[in-house]
Amino acid sequence: MLQLENYIAGEWVKGAGEGQLLYDAVTGEPLAAASTKGIDFKAALEYARNTGNPALRRMTFHERGNMLKALAIHLRTHLDKFYALSYRTGATRADSWVDIEGGIGNLFANASLRRKFPDSPFCIDGESHNLSRGNTFMATHLLVPKEGVAIHINAFNFPVWGMLEKIAVNLLAGVPAVVKPATATAFLTEAVVKEIIASGILPKGALQLLCGSAGDILDHVGSQDVVTFTGSASTGLMLKSHPVILRESVPFNMEADSLNCIVLGKTVSPGTAEWDIFIKEVRKEMTTKAGQKCTAVRRIFVPKDKLEDVQRALAVSLSQTTIGNPLNEKVRMGSLAGQQQRREVKEQVSKLLASSQLIYGSLDSVEVMDADAEKGAFLSPLLLLNENPFHSSEPHEIEAFGPVATLMPYDNIDDAIALSKKGKGSLCSSIVTGDDREARDYVLGAATHHGRILVLNETCAKESTGHGSPLPLLVHGGPGRAGGGEEMGGMRGVKHYLQRTAVQGSPTTLTAITGVYQQYAKGNTGGIHPFKKYFEELQIGDQLITEKRLITSEDIDQFADLSGDHFYAHLRDTDFNDTMFEQQVAHGYLIMSLAAGLFVDSYEKNPVLLNYGIDELRFTKPVYPGTELHIRFTCKEKITQDKKEDTDIPRGIVKWLVEMLDDTDEPLVGVATILTMVRRKEG
Repeated sequence: MLQLENYIAGEWVKGAGEGQLLYDAVTGEPLAAASTKGIDFKAALEYARNTGNPALRRMTFHERGNMLKALAIHLRTHLDKFYALSYRTGATRADSWVDIEGGIGNLFANASLRRKFPDSPFCIDGESHNLSRGNTFMATHLLVPKEGVAIHINAFNFPVWGMLEKIAVNLLAGVPAVVKPATATAFLTEAVVKEIIASGILPKGALQLLCGSAGDILDHVGSQDVVTFTGSASTGLMLKSHPVILRESVPFNMEADSLNCIVLGKTVSPGTAEWDIFIKEVRKEMTTKAGQKCTAVRRIFVPKDKLEDVQRALAVSLSQTTIGNPLNEKVRMGSLAGQQQRREVKEQVSKLLASSQLIYGSLDSVEVMDADAEKGAFLSPLLLLNENPFHSSEPHEIEAFGPVATLMPYDNIDDAIALSKKGKGSLCSSIVTGDDREARDYVLGAATHHGRILVLNETCAKESTGHGSPLPLLVHGGPGRAGGGEEMGGMRGVKHYLQRTAVQGSPTTLTAITGVYQQYAKGNTGGIHPFKKYFEELQIGDQLITEKRLITSEDIDQFADLSGDHFYAHLRDTDFNDTMFEQQVAHGYLIMSLAAGLFVDSYEKNPVLLNYGIDELRFTKPVYPGTELHIRFTCKEKITQDKKEDTDIPRGIVKWLVEMLDDTDEPLVGVATILTMVRRKEG
């Protein structure tokens, strides 16, 4: 019997003993065995902390992001191998696409996030704060990679996506991972990890794999580690309550299966576009991955007067779903992940039937194509009806993790909101409605109990990613029963693996620490004009104090004529009584334009390629005719840009702090951050 291997401390090793058997979900045939017996879990974590963590921490966000991009490109060259194994989990081609290519898509998405971080191993978090009148004492927040390891304990339903969506985030943050996939489908996770390790793209110790039991791994975690769990709420609670997790205050992120719901709006009727969208979405959520998704719809709320129409429409739609061997192109729903999973689903459905009735499907038989219904873990889609949802606890508390959902009526939108909350917290909820007011009422009323809410209507349905699709740039998690955790979410997810520390000191000292110029820090003046320097030659704090420029009424008049901005405050003959101004005031954009004229060196070609934009522009003090304006222009931050084509000019983005001052110097007349694209010497 083939035995899966564990990747520990840089070596592929097999666990001792026979291990747990893994089966082909479609044929019931034994595939492999998995065991972690004999693995030194403490040593595995120490290897990650001592070898993988320092290597990743030395890399910048941009280097880590490019590492993820290279890994995604590499894995795409092995898709056929992954798909062939995925069929054996019971997944159809469409199911496998979500798992495999969706997981790789997470690598690409997180790789792109590098552009939102500096080209350094750490970053500033949020705005800096001036804490003194004399501008000599300030504070900011730093985010640095934790010195531990991410331990991911994953579910069986997405053996690829579940791993990649998590490690993409911790690797971008600079933290290594130990992945423990659910044993039933670990053979697919193992195949992907083997390709990752063979690629040589990740530094040593960045990724380890356990195929089998998690053993005593949680006995050895520490405060710098992060544990994530995806699976049942009961198992998650047990792990979260581990004494070492509690004693060491180890961050624990739980994403638990929840009783997600979908609502049909009161205004939607048969024959409308939204009606068809609703029926299609429910069928998709019940049958994709055979309903084995943590985000799948479990509760269906429809207006009481539409209950019978929805029941009939769903029955027709579900009957058109061909079930069977996922290798057959005609099949639209494969099997559950295994016989054990099928038994558990049936047990849960039996509990639901205490207060509901089965209105579509059968617990005992299912017609399948190109397969054996008993040898494979096949199950019919099961639609239940509960006509008293406010008086029945079962549909709001019991989850059957398969192609099972319960239909329930409601009277008004407030009732729909109340029913949605009876699930005590979910990963996601949807409402299908063409009425934006109804959508607003539902979202604002239900948002406290759902991690994500999708509003579906005719306008967005065609391009919508759907109810059950978590996205890398959106948070995935939910309150209450859903675990109270949060993962992904773009930069938000990365910050879970970074330690936030408040740092106080002088502006000059904090500039040296952060690598980002802090306002009022000592500048580097003198020497050649900053615009004559290549990207590599520029230093943070390089500063230019410009000559002065007298602002006249003629300047203001001419700018008004040129721009067409004849706002009353810019006119000489305005009666300024009961206004905010004493006399004719200069346009803010005139001040910014004159500022550019003062700091731009425009007489000969130089490394500055173009103006890339303006951020955080503020006009803080009125400028009247007779004012002399000058500029303090400082190199604030540098961000390297990757070449998209070999022929691209090597370049980077430079952020400049532009402080606009009058004769008094303080307070500022205006402040902005401008961005320029600057040529690099080397490609």
